[in-house]
Amino acid sequence: MNKLYITIFITALAFIGFAQDTSGQKSTRNMLVFGPKVGLNYSNVYDTQGDSYATDPKLGFAGGLFLAVPIGTFLGIQPEVLFSQKGFKAQGSILGSGYSLTRTTSYIDVPIYLMLKPAPFLTVLVGPQYSYLVKQRDVFENGTTSIAQELEFENDNVRKNILSVTGGLDINIKHVVLGLRAGLDVSNNRGDGTSNTPRYKNSWFQATLGFRIY
Repeated sequence: MNKLYITIFITALAFIGFAQDTSGQKSTRNMLVFGPKVGLNYSNVYDTQGDSYATDPKLGFAGGLFLAVPIGTFLGIQPEVLFSQKGFKAQGSILGSGYSLTRTTSYIDVPIYLMLKPAPFLTVLVGPQYSYLVKQRDVFENGTTSIAQELEFENDNVRKNILSVTGGLDINIKHVVLGLRAGLDVSNNRGDGTSNTPRYKNSWFQATLGFRIY
């Protein structure tokens, strides 16, 4: 059902963009375009070796800047710089007492997209992403207490430089751009494997609202 709603939403946005285009929208496919964007990540993690590690997704902030550089009418390069919160939620029990853990990992994400521009209202993007881990915050709750802690990286061998693959769509409606992305880490978070932090990779969906300056 959720996939159906997403499909209907994307189709409606594409129709709006097409209506704008056919009613005289200025084509920017050959123009340098830049601007800010802000939105949300819907992220989770998965174990890189298939071990049992059940988690739930969480929402996080995403925002930054983008620059679209044309290479002709139908191709281009779009680098972005984003502050991006990822992470997960987990539940368990210790000595019969239930607990929950919410982990928020804050990254500086730098994706470099290849742009495919089949129409002025639609851009298809795919490419690699470099992510730098800025901080990690854990909130542990067991029903009676709540403990928040930020990870001291020097005390744990966590990989701070992460490579990912990401892609998605931009729906352009004049100066407004609606961005939809999905991404997956290529490298895991464990450094040389001696970290006390559970081994995992990030996966996420991202929705943003941007403003194009041209």
